Amino acid sequence: MTARIFVDTNVLVYAYDRSEPVKQQQAFNLLHHLTMTGTGVISVQVMAEFFNTITRKITAPLSLDEAYQRLENYQQSWIILDLTPFTVLEAVRGVQMYQLSFWDAHIWAAARMNQITVIFSEDFNNGATLEGVHFINPFAPNFQMADWFTLS
Repeated sequence: MTARIFVDTNVLVYAYDRSEPVKQQQAFNLLHHLTMTGTGVISVQVMAEFFNTITRKITAPLSLDEAYQRLENYQQSWIILDLTPFTVLEAVRGVQMYQLSFWDAHIWAAARMNQITVIFSEDFNNGATLEGVHFINPFAPNFQMADWFTLS
C-alpha cells in the first residue's frame, strides 16, 4: 500500500482554480489518485481554509452549495485529522524552532503527530524535511507523480 500523504489547502484549491490551468490539471490528477487509493489526508483546518478560499478568493468562486458538496466528498473518502490541544502546542513548537508561520506549523504538526511523513504543498521549502516530515511541491518542475505513487 502507498503511504498516506497529507495535502495542504493550496493543492485542493488549485483543482478548482481555472485561472491556473496547468496547476489545476496537476492538482486534479493528484487528488484523483489519492482518492482512488484511499491515501489522501487533510485536517479540519484544511477543510476550513479550502471552503473560505474556493468561495471567496479564486477567480470563479464556487457557490456555497458546490463548496459544501466538495467538502462532503472529501469527508466521505479521505482521512480527516482533528486538531487537538496537543496539535496546537506542537504547532507553536514549530513556530518557535523552525520559524514556520502559525498556520503552516499546524499542517506540519498534524502530519507529524499522525506519523504522516509526506506533505504535498507549495507553501514550504520543496524537499525540506523537519523531524521526519518531508515537504514536496507537486507543482515544482521536477515533480514526477510516479516517484510518489505506483500508478495503475
